[in-house]
Amino acid sequence: MKKNALIIGLTALLLAAAVSGCGQAEAKVKTITPGVLTVALSPDFAPMEFVDTSKTGQDQYVGFDVFLAKYLAEEFELKLEIKPMGFDACQAAVQAGAVDMSISGFSYLPERAENFNLSDYYYAGENETAQIIITSAENEGKLTKASDYSGKTVGAQTASLQLSCCQSQLPEDAIIKEFGSIDTAIEALRNGQIDALAVAEGNGNVIISNVPGLIKSGFQFEVDEAEENNLILLKKGNDELTELTNQALKKANEAGYYPKWYEEAQILAGLDTATEVAMDETAEEVSQ
Repeated sequence: MKKNALIIGLTALLLAAAVSGCGQAEAKVKTITPGVLTVALSPDFAPMEFVDTSKTGQDQYVGFDVFLAKYLAEEFELKLEIKPMGFDACQAAVQAGAVDMSISGFSYLPERAENFNLSDYYYAGENETAQIIITSAENEGKLTKASDYSGKTVGAQTASLQLSCCQSQLPEDAIIKEFGSIDTAIEALRNGQIDALAVAEGNGNVIISNVPGLIKSGFQFEVDEAEENNLILLKKGNDELTELTNQALKKANEAGYYPKWYEEAQILAGLDTATEVAMDETAEEVSQ
């Protein structure tokens, strides 16, 4: 009788474990590729996302948003796969369902709210909140207020908050030129093809430290509170993954990870092996 009781008890435990295992399997995060979290990012935006040339493969992508992507994958118990592509292409990939999400320094914009599920905010530092204009050193003191940009050509990345700010806050006769990548815009600024370039302040600090002859213009855009911090883009209607992402973001914020990630990202951005890599719509590097 004791042997039968033991067998019955073991059988009950195995059945319970099987049921529990099934429940856990059903609770796993559903992604486009089972077991993999695919994240699109544009690695031309230090310190948020850029490339460490001393590394290869997936390890070469570094920055605040990469730390965040790795954290989410760990929380979801998934393997992370970074999909590098142009900034505009990142958004198209999410809409097309080609990736699970895009983490690439996105700010809130009304059109994004219409076309995507937006995560709750995450906080990458005050320097990523401020939106400024950089210019060549020869323009020092000449472009400090909006009216100074009358007739000037100002660059901004396509589909970015900076582009929206230029269009709404600079004079009507200012010429706003869109660029697919920040790298291309920087080269245009260096060559005198544009007079100035709108960027997030943190990105501007990295650019100025790495490119001689560029400075902050002294002008700063007014940014609505809703646009001050960053968020993740997910496919419209993907409410389950959005909710799980928000839970993970809340956990990261409460744990105090954001300031640590930003500090580490700034250090990495200052290394000699750090570089911003522009990608075209086919996810191929754009030659500089």
